[in-house]
Amino acid sequence: MIYGIGTDIVQVSRIAQVLERTHERFAEKILGTEELIEYHQRHEKIAARGIQYLCNRYAAKEAFSKAIGLGMRVPFNWHGLQVLNDQNGAPYVAANGQLLAYMEHHQLTARVSLSDEVDYSIAFVIIEKN
Repeated sequence: MIYGIGTDIVQVSRIAQVLERTHERFAEKILGTEELIEYHQRHEKIAARGIQYLCNRYAAKEAFSKAIGLGMRVPFNWHGLQVLNDQNGAPYVAANGQLLAYMEHHQLTARVSLSDEVDYSIAFVIIEKN
């Protein structure tokens, strides 16, 4: 059964400006440990790829907060949710800490879809109740 649906779109240039202004602190605020490693690897090769990766994750986390109906408050936080890729490259949601406990207690699972172009990133999240 569908519990919630969320979507978000991010303008890449806006995030790039924030990154420049905050000297990368924005990436550290938004990304979890594994995401941050991937961001730095992509950014070192081609800066635009790193920024696009960050934009996708930012959009996914915003979409997730809408789908779960909590907004940006406990048990949701930026580091409590990571959007990782499986061995085939498909994105998936990995919750931890209080958010994981909340999802398990309410029997929730999440699915995420990401898409991007040069100027925009978009994410779509469906949360299901088992």
